[in-house]
Amino acid sequence: MLERRITETFVELADTLVVGFDVIDLLHTLTERCVDLLEVDAAGILLADQRGTMALVAASTEQARLLELFQLQDEEGPGLEAYHSRQAVVCADLGARPQRWPLFTAAAREQGFAAVTAVPLRLREQALGAMSLFRHRAGGLPPDTLATAQALADVATIGILHERALHHSAVVTEQLQHALNSRVIIEQAKGVLSERGQIGVEDAFTLLRGYARNHGLELSALARDVVTHQLGVADLLGDQAPPTR
Repeated sequence: MLERRITETFVELADTLVVGFDVIDLLHTLTERCVDLLEVDAAGILLADQRGTMALVAASTEQARLLELFQLQDEEGPGLEAYHSRQAVVCADLGARPQRWPLFTAAAREQGFAAVTAVPLRLREQALGAMSLFRHRAGGLPPDTLATAQALADVATIGILHERALHHSAVVTEQLQHALNSRVIIEQAKGVLSERGQIGVEDAFTLLRGYARNHGLELSALARDVVTHQLGVADLLGDQAPPTR
């Protein structure tokens, strides 16, 4: 059953390899599927812009989002290390001493995590970012699970870079920058929905994403409409149909 679900996930990610796919939605799908399949409790993804500056683009939970932002703020953590080394980085016990990332470790333990693994989003020698996988219990991922995590990250990387064979690399750079810019407007829309709808930020994102899927809209475009009041919050709150998967 697990092997079948993993296969279905690879197919789902591969289906995004078409012109105009939504990078943000792809990476959120990746974090969710990793939690479903890999016996981890949360996942987050950092991407680099054309200058190599890292930014948060996806997280499965609010706790993971905060930890990814903490890595960026304090410039330490497994995701950054995996990105720069282009290799998987494993910390099986965040309670062990000494710790290679003392500030990040303290923050992760405050959020209830006991172990973390990060895998790079890379193709050959090019690294685009990294995905961090968090666990509430100590212990490293089994080798086959780690291999699956890296394979999923590789598929997502190919999804981001798939137009390189047809277009100049500047197109890829522009697409990555668009994804990073989109993340900002999505965070703003989450805040608007959370405040006006009196719901949590995770519920706000679920609502936003579900509405985009149900109505065939790009997530970032919908978020922009919410922030600029082109679409009323009441319209989204009234659209409670489950998202199409």
